[in-house]
Amino acid sequence: MSSESINPTRRGALKCLAAGSAGTLFALSGGVFTPINLAMAAAGDYRVANAGTPLFVQISDSHIGFKADANPDVSGTVKRTIDLVNNLPDRPAFIVHTGDITHLSKPEEFDLAAQLFSSLKATELHAVPGEHDVIDGPGKEYFARFGRLSDNRGYYSFDHNGVHFVALVNVMNFKANGLGALGDDQLAWLENDLHARSSSTPIAVFAHMPLWSVYEPWGWGTGDADRAMASLRRFGSVTVMNGHIHQIVQKIEGNITFHTARSMAYPQPTGGNGPGPGPLKVSPDLLPKMLGVTSVKVARSPGMFALDDISLA
Repeated sequence: MSSESINPTRRGALKCLAAGSAGTLFALSGGVFTPINLAMAAAGDYRVANAGTPLFVQISDSHIGFKADANPDVSGTVKRTIDLVNNLPDRPAFIVHTGDITHLSKPEEFDLAAQLFSSLKATELHAVPGEHDVIDGPGKEYFARFGRLSDNRGYYSFDHNGVHFVALVNVMNFKANGLGALGDDQLAWLENDLHARSSSTPIAVFAHMPLWSVYEPWGWGTGDADRAMASLRRFGSVTVMNGHIHQIVQKIEGNITFHTARSMAYPQPTGGNGPGPGPLKVSPDLLPKMLGVTSVKVARSPGMFALDDISLA
């Protein structure tokens, strides 16, 4: 498959995602990620030589509080996704939520999200805000609940099992066409944060909106992401994971792998198919197959930390 962004027709995308089931587990073996159907992983029906232990699970776009035809029971699909994660035979070390935890930033929506996520068996939840989490502007409700790790800035970093994780915020100040933005202060912080890291350190980056231009007319990108990529290119292995567009799209540029996740709430059309982004209504039997999570396994294998960009179907 080409390393360029995947942009199939809507019909083709539905067929592909229908076959892709609820999500994908990425097992790293020999320096290459191998995609595995997450439903198979939950059933224990997989084995990858030297795959190692689970590192984390990415969840995204739960949109707690959403009430429309595209999914009349968001809480139900979030619960099903959490059950799927909890039933993995090997427990991930932590969970990362890449934004849009809620739909309208209401206190009761955050309260319900906290109640639902409390059943996750992982010991720690890391989060970055989506634009739906900061509708009020400063994100008062979001930061009251998820601001501790970042000193209420939203962006921060941490290390686990030899991997350096960076959480970024690109939904506080939008650019033209609704593109996300990181801003000068955060970019300066990122450069300083990475300065002391060896170029051999694997880097995993999380933000809500894609850190490359998936489809600029719909605002599916980050206007100043090039400055962030300039700080990351010297590293031998960089994985960038985002949400926002509610579908799996992948791209590889040199040593940087980009991956966007499915939503837990509702799908969206592929870029340019239709009048604009927004909830995509599909048949009830197809909806669960277009929602899910991304799980990552890491082994202490030599070689470059990279995604094997193959069909998820």
